Amino acid sequence: MPVRDSYDAVIVGGGHNGLVAAAYLARAGQSVLVLERLGTTGGAAVSTRPFDGVDARLSRYSYLVSLLPSKIVRDLGLDFAVRKRTVSSYTPAVRDGRPTGLLVAGDRTRDSFAALTGSDREYEAWQRFYGRTGQVAERVFPTLTEPLPTRDALRERIGDADAWRTLFEEPIGVTVENTFDDDLVRGVVLTDALIGTFADAHDASLLQNRCFLYHVIGGGTGDWDVPVGGMGALTDALAGAARAAGAQIRTGHEAVRIDTDGTHAEVTVRTDSGESTVGARRVLVNASPEALAALLGDAPPAPAEGAQLKVNMLLTRLPRLKDRSVDPRQAFAGTFHIAEGYGQLADAYRDAAAGRLPAAPPSEIYCHSLTDPSILGADLAGRGYQTLTLFGLHTPARLFAADNDSTRATLLEATLAELDVHLEEPLADCLALDANGEPCIEAKTPLDLERDLRLPGGHIFHRDLAFPYATAETGRWGVETAHTNVLLCGAGAVRGGGVSGVPGHNAAMAALGR
Repeated sequence: MPVRDSYDAVIVGGGHNGLVAAAYLARAGQSVLVLERLGTTGGAAVSTRPFDGVDARLSRYSYLVSLLPSKIVRDLGLDFAVRKRTVSSYTPAVRDGRPTGLLVAGDRTRDSFAALTGSDREYEAWQRFYGRTGQVAERVFPTLTEPLPTRDALRERIGDADAWRTLFEEPIGVTVENTFDDDLVRGVVLTDALIGTFADAHDASLLQNRCFLYHVIGGGTGDWDVPVGGMGALTDALAGAARAAGAQIRTGHEAVRIDTDGTHAEVTVRTDSGESTVGARRVLVNASPEALAALLGDAPPAPAEGAQLKVNMLLTRLPRLKDRSVDPRQAFAGTFHIAEGYGQLADAYRDAAAGRLPAAPPSEIYCHSLTDPSILGADLAGRGYQTLTLFGLHTPARLFAADNDSTRATLLEATLAELDVHLEEPLADCLALDANGEPCIEAKTPLDLERDLRLPGGHIFHRDLAFPYATAETGRWGVETAHTNVLLCGAGAVRGGGVSGVPGHNAAMAALGR
C-alpha cells in the first residue's frame, strides 16, 4: 500500500490529550496530523444534547475539571474558563430518626459538623487532614508537567514524613479510621479514593491511595471546578488551538495499524472509502494501552475493568429535601453524597466483589447548571430547569456481562431509590420529558463506555492509576513505549487519568526532546 503523506507527528485519537499534544507540536513548527475514529473530536470530554428535542448541552461522560494545569491553558492560549462551586459537598443522613446532613460550604462547615456530631472534634480533624493534603498538592501538582521525579525526589519534595506514609505507604483506610470517628465523615473522605476505582479502603495494592492522591492534588488545591459551557467547551477550544497552529484534524479516520522501525513509522488508516497509509517520524497514541498494543501487534497488557455508573438527567426543578436546614440549591451545588457512609462503602464493595450489585448502591450527584446555566437554552433556564449528573461507585463491569440492559435498569432503579430516601418527593416527579414524552434520563455502565468510547472494560482511566514518580518501567516523561518513536499520550500514561491534558503535554515534550 503506498504511503500517501508524511508528517513529523501523527496523533492517533482526537480526545483532549491528543489535541493538547497536537497544539504543542504544531506550535513548535512540526507538521501534525490527528486521526479521529469518530465523527467529532473530544473523546470522553464532549458536550452533547442527549435528549430528543431538548436544548440542554450536557457533559455526557467526563464532567468536572481538577487536574488541567493552568499552564496548558496559558501556553495554548485557550478560550476556556472554569468556575468554582460555592459548596464542596452535602451528605444527607438520618440521626435519631431525624433527617440531617453534613454541609461542607465555607463558613457553614463548622456549624454543620457540630450539629451532626455534637462537637468540634471531627471538624478540627477535617481541617488538619485537608490542610496536610493541601500542602502535598502544592508540592506534587507542579511536577505533573515536569520529567518524572524519582520516588526519593518526590518524597523529599513533599517534605512531610507522616503525609508520605499515609498517602504513599499504608492503606488510606488506616488514616481515615485513625483520624475520624464519625462513619459519615469517614465515608465522605474515602470517596475520593474510589471514584473510578474498584478497591477496598484497606487494599494492600494501594490502588485506592493512588486514586485518592489524584483527586486531592488538582490545581495545587484539590478543587473540582465546573467547565463553563460544559466539557465540550474545552475540547472545542483545544481543537481550535491545534488547527490555528497548523495541525490537520481528520475525523472519521480510524488508525488500524502502526508499523515502525524506531526511526520512521507508517500508520494504516481506515475510512468509509477504504484503507490508506500515512508516514510519520513519530506516532503519539491517544488511546488505551490495550489499543496501543493492538495497533503495534504487541502483547496486550493486563485487562482493565471500570466500575462506575454514569447518569445524566434534566429536571424541571430540584427536588425538595427532608433535611429542611439546607436549600436544595445549596445541597446540589456541590457533591451530593448518597449511601456513602464508611460502612456503606465497605458493604457495597463486598457485594460487588462477591458478584452481585450493591444492596445500597453508593453514588454522588452534582448540578452543573446551578454554577453554569449556559449549558441550557434560554427557555429552559428561564423556566428553572436544572441538570443533574450522577456517578455511581462499586459497580464493576463483570456485573453487567450477563445482561447489560437488564442490570443497568435494575441498578439505576436501586440507585435512585437510595436518593429518594432523603427527598420529600420522588426524583422521578421532577424529571423533564423529551420531545417523545420520555423522561430525560440516561445511564451508562462500564460496558456502555467500552462500546461507545473503546475504554477497556469501561475503565475511565484506561488502566489503574500509578503514583506520579519514576519506576524501572517508566521513561523520562512516563509516556515512552518499547518503540523509540511511538509515545502513549492517553490517560493510561503515568500521571494520566481524568481530564488533565498532562499526558498530551508530556508526550509533546518527549517528542520535542525537552
